[in-house]
Amino acid sequence: MNNVIFNYLLKNFLKTFILIFSIFYCFGIILNLFEEIEFFKNLEVSIFMPLTLTSLIIPSMLIKILPIIIFISSMVFMLKMRNSKDLLTLKIFGYSNFKIFIILAFTSFILGWLILFIINPITSTMAKYYEQTKSNYSIDIDHLVTFNKNGLWIKESLRKGERIISAEKPDGSNLIGVVIFHLDKNFNLIEKIVSKKANIENNKWILNDVIVFKPINGIFKGKKFNNYEIDSIYDYEKITSLFRNFNTMSFIDIVTGYEKLLNNGYNKTFLYQSLHTMLSLPFLLFLMTGLASIFAMNALKKSDNFKFIIVGLITIVLVFYLKDLSLALGQTDRIPLVLAIWAPVIALSLFTFIGVLQINEK
Repeated sequence: MNNVIFNYLLKNFLKTFILIFSIFYCFGIILNLFEEIEFFKNLEVSIFMPLTLTSLIIPSMLIKILPIIIFISSMVFMLKMRNSKDLLTLKIFGYSNFKIFIILAFTSFILGWLILFIINPITSTMAKYYEQTKSNYSIDIDHLVTFNKNGLWIKESLRKGERIISAEKPDGSNLIGVVIFHLDKNFNLIEKIVSKKANIENNKWILNDVIVFKPINGIFKGKKFNNYEIDSIYDYEKITSLFRNFNTMSFIDIVTGYEKLLNNGYNKTFLYQSLHTMLSLPFLLFLMTGLASIFAMNALKKSDNFKFIIVGLITIVLVFYLKDLSLALGQTDRIPLVLAIWAPVIALSLFTFIGVLQINEK
């Protein structure tokens, strides 16, 4: 009988989760599809292109709000059990509220780890394909930054033409092996700048060990400079922010390739934040199920359903608000970044522990 009850709880909880996830997925496609259509409206592409790209990026977005999805799934499942008297039947067979909570919460916890190790690498690959595909159609955009195996590439539109910048690799707030091409409006080369290193800490770039090539009688001749300055719309902060794409980086990528990502120019603070944010996901899913248990099992009256749903949704909004507030304090060095990420989890653990003890007495 215990195996039958356990299978019942597990099977129906996962079915509810898949249903709620699918609903969010459909809403995500509808909302994001308009943005993709707007992007491709002036390009000659198939009508299926916006739909395909939307389908690829939505799973990565949903992982970000997975705690909300698991909370709603847990609430729906437990309210359904309570309203159908299944909860009362389980108690007759010796299943307390605490035991039911443990089964569902640990299911959410394990689900979180499975998502990190199995689903997240797939969704990050899909997100990379999404970004690469859109960048291929972005050639007509005035300003463009991309980073690939050939290094960093930047395109800027100037009043008198275009500027193409390439660099072998970033090194802190510097770029190593910089080559700059200045083109006129007809895309004819009018100047080439070669520099061993460029400081891009602000919008006025300072280039070191520079050779500037300019055409003289149809032949490009170089002139050496120890230092050379150019003005750019990009600085170090703006460039690095463009590569802080949480969607395209999987948990396994960070764990196994942390040093490699640092060498490729990724910001250390961003990688550290991403790693701990992902590590906290299974624990958040566990606690979200705990919160749902507290609200759903607090009483057996059907008339209380609406009240608990409203209170639950308000609580989850407050939890995510405080989570974002704590992260903002960490990003501005008001508190340690690790503490900022884990503080909401610790606070929520205390609240959930007290609440679960109370519902176990009912």
